[in-house]
Amino acid sequence: MRIFALFLMFVPCLCLSQMKTGTFSEVERLQKESPKPMVIHIYTDWCAVCKIESFRLNKDKDLVEIMNAHFYLINFEAEKTREKIRFQGKEFEYLSNGSSGVHELALALSKNKEQPVYPLWIFLDKNQNLVYYQEGLLTPEKMKQKFLEISALQ
Repeated sequence: MRIFALFLMFVPCLCLSQMKTGTFSEVERLQKESPKPMVIHIYTDWCAVCKIESFRLNKDKDLVEIMNAHFYLINFEAEKTREKIRFQGKEFEYLSNGSSGVHELALALSKNKEQPVYPLWIFLDKNQNLVYYQEGLLTPEKMKQKFLEISALQ
């Protein structure tokens, strides 16, 4: 019975691939060794659209393979990340607003400087220049299209 229960627990893991993610400091180090385009996914844990989107994107095996092979991905939780982040030569901190708050970097990357729209996608080329900006839901098909466009620029 135990073996069957363990099998049931691991079956979902076998069906879904996972996009490899890193932190800003990890990706900065990796960029020096092997420059690649970067994707920054800004989300919150309360955002239902973010959860649905993440599930759909990770379910697409081709998309996951492309992401893991040719891009660096940073999943950035804008309202829970409290540590100081260094990005593109600047330092950003968490801005507390009582019991909640938002990270300064999320505001800096967002076009809406008062409150970012979630999910938010920032695509940068290997030189960290902005090549695509997307507020709201991003489908696997649209992401693959953007990956092809960015790869053609490299």
